[in-house]
Amino acid sequence: MIPFSPPRIDQKIIDEVTNALQSGWITTGPKTKLFEKKIAKYCNVSNVLAVNSWTAGAELLLYWFGVKEGDEVIVPVYTYCASANIVIHRGAKVIMVDVNSDFGIDMSKIEVHITSKTKAIIPVDVGGLPVHFDELKTIVNKPEIKDKFNPQSDNQEKLGRIMILSDAAHSFGAKYNGLNVGSEVDFTVFSFHAVKNLTTAEGGAICINLPKPFDNAEVYKQLNTLSLHGQNKDALAKSQKGSWEYDVIDAGFKCNMTDILSSIGLVELERYDSETLPKRKSIFNEYSKLLQKYDWAIIPHFIDENRESSYHLFLLRIKDVTLEERNLIIQEIFEQNVSVNVHYKPLPMLTYYKNLGYKINDFPVAKSLWECEISLPVYYDLTNDDVNKVVEAVAASVKKIKG
Repeated sequence: MIPFSPPRIDQKIIDEVTNALQSGWITTGPKTKLFEKKIAKYCNVSNVLAVNSWTAGAELLLYWFGVKEGDEVIVPVYTYCASANIVIHRGAKVIMVDVNSDFGIDMSKIEVHITSKTKAIIPVDVGGLPVHFDELKTIVNKPEIKDKFNPQSDNQEKLGRIMILSDAAHSFGAKYNGLNVGSEVDFTVFSFHAVKNLTTAEGGAICINLPKPFDNAEVYKQLNTLSLHGQNKDALAKSQKGSWEYDVIDAGFKCNMTDILSSIGLVELERYDSETLPKRKSIFNEYSKLLQKYDWAIIPHFIDENRESSYHLFLLRIKDVTLEERNLIIQEIFEQNVSVNVHYKPLPMLTYYKNLGYKINDFPVAKSLWECEISLPVYYDLTNDDVNKVVEAVAASVKKIKG
């Protein structure tokens, strides 16, 4: 069986984790702080906070910004449920917006959904392709849009507009206008889950990029405190001579990253540009070359003048296929010992959001993408022979179902 997306665990990873275990620091410590600094440099920002998941980090930001019951947050309809769940956790309302054919939020449909209750927008880089950040920044900075903004917290007052929180769970190492993503908007949050390009088993990171008058170093301290139940000293700081005493200044969260996880991330980051990204790009290019001869294959968009994907998900679409046919094709592919997936079931199709009254027929593009999408395997140890086997399995399955 060709698996879908196993992590790359080799001796380098094992040695670094062993080093962390033997160091005496297994929770947040020197490796985590080093990991944060290296990510900050990679992403062209001054401050990064490592956390234990994308979800915890993103919700932490909504809390910091003061998002609460009665507020609204705009989220693309085509995303993993975490993008919306964090809004529900804060008691706010999820405002769903349809997407474009490249799976990114449709910028032309955002403004109509902005009200005086709108506090944040969460664009999502589905598959690793960055959204059009410049268009989004233009929208939130329009005078008529800023006039609608109704600040209800000190940080909202200070920002003076809708916050942009980029869901970059898929796009670590993607490029926007020639730079690694992370410095485009107010906050960018990455995921380092086991299936991501760069993994720490579980984990994530927040890139802090607020405009003046914010002091991003100070915001880092605030978020770091909130990630430790509002405790104003972490274990590393408390370990210094005479520094045992601490205070709790807010009812925060518990979402700090540990040195065990960071040790994996340090190895992954060191070889990311030299090994991981080139390999994933070569797999994308090979899939594209082999699939272009089939008239039923819609090859995903992964590079253009301003954007380059992180090559996280190869989002193949099958032309002129019904949902039932797509599902049968997937079953046939599995029968040929190839694992595939679907990204994602749009939010209104999930029972929880369906029960809240959201309807998939209100989002025709998302519906059409979902019904014909199949994600193909992409991982470091996937060989060219494997890629050929995957394409052969897909082609044979489409032929069997579609004729």
